[in-house]
Amino acid sequence: MFGGNRKRFQEETMLTEAQPARPVRACMHVPPCPPPDASDRDAAHVIASHPEQGWSLLCNGVVLFEDTGELLPDGQSIAARRTELLAAAAHRKAC
Repeated sequence: MFGGNRKRFQEETMLTEAQPARPVRACMHVPPCPPPDASDRDAAHVIASHPEQGWSLLCNGVVLFEDTGELLPDGQSIAARRTELLAAAAHRKAC
């Protein structure tokens, strides 16, 4: 089946299996979505939305929660910015 390439196939398989399993995500959007470490990471396209559970998965691997908290692909969590948003939108408060 492998002919003379059996050893090469085994070496490539071992290298592949030894590498940690990580999802490879390459943004195909134009312009590309901001990376997860950028300050504007929330501007990435939504690729999975679960409003009934209160979260969305962005193209850059960030999980965005409805309270504006975030979970980055490296496992770091970003606290919700609700107070910042309320302060910025003071003119929108109901009278």
